[in-house]
Amino acid sequence: MNGPSLSGARWYWLFAAWAISLIATFSALFLSEVMGLIPCELCWHQRIFMFPLVLILGVGLASSDVGVFKYALPLVVLGWLLSVYHNLLYIGFIPEALQPCGAGPSCAKADLNLLGFISIPLLSFSAFTALAIILVTKIGRKK
Repeated sequence: MNGPSLSGARWYWLFAAWAISLIATFSALFLSEVMGLIPCELCWHQRIFMFPLVLILGVGLASSDVGVFKYALPLVVLGWLLSVYHNLLYIGFIPEALQPCGAGPSCAKADLNLLGFISIPLLSFSAFTALAIILVTKIGRKK
């Protein structure tokens, strides 16, 4: 990645974005591999967009390259769109008949709620939203 370099506050924002993607990735792996929760179809697709961000943002961080923005943002936007759809399905705004889940776990049911109201789809939405905000407002902006 040969783009303009990061310095000062922008480097710390990129570090924050990388840390969010790392925590989201490890959390997803912990829930499925350690706790034994089988991810639904939409969760699998959201993982497809989150997991590579750890590497992409990590390389940008290691090389202090602001060009990482153009590689990370499409993954973040697609993951965010999937998480919006998943949350709308989860809260019942979209009928269950339109869920893409097949024989596996339902995309509209809660296997785990933290504090009684924080669902896995909400956590995914929060991570993708935070990443989008950081990438657009703190890293991708022109100096």
